[in-house]
Amino acid sequence: MQLDKIVHLENYPVDQQAFTDECKQKLDSSGALVLPNFLSSQAIEEIVQEGLENQHLAFYSTSSHNVYLKNSDPLFPADHVRNKEVKSSKGCITDDQIPTDSPLRTLYDSAVFRDFLAQIFGEEKLHNYADDLSSINLHYASEGQELGWHFDESSFAITLLLQAPKAGGVFEYVENMRDADKGEMNFEGVKAVLNGTQTVKKLEASAGTLSLFRGRNAIHRVTPTEGDITRMLVVLAYNSQPDVALSESARMTFYGRT
Repeated sequence: MQLDKIVHLENYPVDQQAFTDECKQKLDSSGALVLPNFLSSQAIEEIVQEGLENQHLAFYSTSSHNVYLKNSDPLFPADHVRNKEVKSSKGCITDDQIPTDSPLRTLYDSAVFRDFLAQIFGEEKLHNYADDLSSINLHYASEGQELGWHFDESSFAITLLLQAPKAGGVFEYVENMRDADKGEMNFEGVKAVLNGTQTVKKLEASAGTLSLFRGRNAIHRVTPTEGDITRMLVVLAYNSQPDVALSESARMTFYGRT
């Protein structure tokens, strides 16, 4: 399947500089860029069918973690926001379980799409993960499953929503909540988010939506899925440097294997 059969290029001309510049400006100003109806209906149908056929391969996990995704710090009490735990749960199939002829692989490997992303994120070039599991991940969230509040360790995230649930599964975030590079963790701000007293932004997405997000300094979560339709979301993961792999411990945590 060619790129023009996967992406609505008439609405999203990813090969045109003016459009790329416009997208970069939006991402830089708000920390998030949402492109609804990015995927064609044919591509969505094919990828969802692949996902349903391979869902039995998914590794399901439930974990408790703090919002900083770090080990507990004994300098703070257990109920302090530095250590306070939230829950995340999902299923996941990995890059080596994505069919070789999948539209996802065509899109991920497209030089045009990759250059579009690199320019938006201000990177010279984007590279695949060096390990066989991490580049393309398809996530499943059944009823009650959620992604707890956290900051990403990577500087950017790229997701495609394939199947929206009946309700729930809403992406919520607050941009510029911390400055990781300066070591400013903003405990008071994070506390307000966890207590529900901080106003949060919501990214409403339908099937086929491409979302680009800077999650290193933006706290974010996905609310629990409601209803009997599984939320299906693809994460397209790239690196700014070649030959980068997730550690074996991270792969074991996220995928149940190395």
